[in-house]
Amino acid sequence: MNAREIGTLIKVRRESLGIDQLALSEIAGVAVHTLSNVEAGNGNPTVKSLNKVLDALGLELRVDVLK
Repeated sequence: MNAREIGTLIKVRRESLGIDQLALSEIAGVAVHTLSNVEAGNGNPTVKSLNKVLDALGLELRVDVLK
């Protein structure tokens, strides 16, 4: 999954919950600018910031090791 796909997933989830970027940024404790960049697939958010956003949306970051 690339940055744009992650951003789209976050945006779709946020909209399905009926909250705007400002509300999510406050809930997650990240800047609106950071959230906007993540949703657009831009920037280079830290794993910590990304996890804050995902956690606020009831999602999680998972890495599967391929064998």
